[in-house]
Amino acid sequence: MELENLLYEQKGKVGIISLNRPEKRNALSTGLLMELTSFFNELALNKKVNVVIIKGLGKIFSAGHDLKEIYESDPQEVLKLFQTCYKTMQAIREIPKPVIAQVHGVATAAGCQLVAACDLAVASEDALFGTPGVKIGIFCTTPAVFLSRNVGRKKAMEMLLTGEFISAGEALLHGLVNKVVPMENLDSETLSMAEKIAGLSASAIAVGKRAFYQQINMEDFQALNYASEVISLNSTTRDAREGIGAFLEKREPEWRD
Repeated sequence: MELENLLYEQKGKVGIISLNRPEKRNALSTGLLMELTSFFNELALNKKVNVVIIKGLGKIFSAGHDLKEIYESDPQEVLKLFQTCYKTMQAIREIPKPVIAQVHGVATAAGCQLVAACDLAVASEDALFGTPGVKIGIFCTTPAVFLSRNVGRKKAMEMLLTGEFISAGEALLHGLVNKVVPMENLDSETLSMAEKIAGLSASAIAVGKRAFYQQINMEDFQALNYASEVISLNSTTRDAREGIGAFLEKREPEWRD
């Protein structure tokens, strides 16, 4: 597909999507979100890509929704914007490949939501995260959904009620990101994480990602029952048999492409 708001490159089995509106602080406009959703759905079917990285071009990751677009829209158009964002978050959840956010500069409001919605996140030491909508009379209700599923309730409410930024170190401490690295190492460290995962069984990763999110809000033993069914089926797949055989034979497994 033709990209207007994004750039894309592929390195081995890793697909890298760049938000390409640096002049607008990579604001998540309706057009960008529609493009991002379509591209995630396209990558879901791309068997040459096992892991996806999403990052922002320019000085920051993303400043969230385009406030001018919201200000100039009527209520139905604003609802359409947030429904479009819903579809993007859904695409990230449903793509059968891990999605890693690579964050530098700032990730605010819906930009912070995008980070929280990704499966993993790597941040530069200077990165800042915030949900500052309350400062302009808009509570960050939609970013709160994924934020509160990443960090503890008290920290999430602190961010939402004060609108203050937290540092990359705090984001790591509270579970919003997986790793914090020097800015000069951000590209290489994120790619290294992606390549490590991309070298594993794609079918096992796809099964595992789906199962993880299915069980996360179940009661403990309902989750265990569900997980038992999933792992039983997973254990009979070609990749599982190859992996077990390779372990027993003390060799490297050869995963199916």
